[in-house]
Amino acid sequence: MLKAKDIHKGFDGLGVLEGITIQVEKGQVVALIGPSGSGKSTFLRCVNQLERIDRGEISLDGDKMCWMEGEQLRYANEATLRRITLRMGMVFQSFNLFPHMSVLQNLIDPPVAVKKLPKKQAVERAREMLNKVGLSGKEKAYPCQLSGGQAQRVAIARALCMDPEIMCFDEPTSALDPELTQEVLAVMRELAREKMTMLVVTHEMSFARDVADRVVFMEGGRIVEEGPPEKLFASENPRTRKFLGGK
Repeated sequence: MLKAKDIHKGFDGLGVLEGITIQVEKGQVVALIGPSGSGKSTFLRCVNQLERIDRGEISLDGDKMCWMEGEQLRYANEATLRRITLRMGMVFQSFNLFPHMSVLQNLIDPPVAVKKLPKKQAVERAREMLNKVGLSGKEKAYPCQLSGGQAQRVAIARALCMDPEIMCFDEPTSALDPELTQEVLAVMRELAREKMTMLVVTHEMSFARDVADRVVFMEGGRIVEEGPPEKLFASENPRTRKFLGGK
């Protein structure tokens, strides 16, 4: 479904991504792990068009976002980029909910404003998604009245309201304590069981080991190693073993 080939990205002359190639198949969960500063979140932001790459190719289910023509990088036209963006859901580590809107308003605003979904239909979808993440009683609450775990589950519900084909998660539990982390991971595990295609940047090794179909270990803007979790977590690669807590 998602193909990213030879992705390069730098900031102020400093290389952050140095030739990243990742492919995510439909229904697959791919976990990106690695030390802070390894380029995981930057890669995710490039896939979601929050950052533009310097070189490489990205496509979603055949729709080309960008590609190389010789040495020249080309991006698709705005209509194509918009179409691709609408097929992708994004969940950030900092929730990014609108503080002046209720939970229900946060959920219905994107599909009504962007997809022109009738409000009644958007409300029905929002209530369905709130129930899915275990927050059906919170639709009138405001973000300031939610715990971190509840806010992140609302953010997941909001992304799901756009009916995405792939969900991208950028360290969705990094701002949460262990108890609240489990609330969010339970929702993500359920999405995985339902075969939602997911690309997840995470420091939760138990999630990567138990839920992911493939794990990608990154460092210094490069892929050190990747493979099924049972293979990667038993790796003999010294750097992988050190990161995972081995000797």
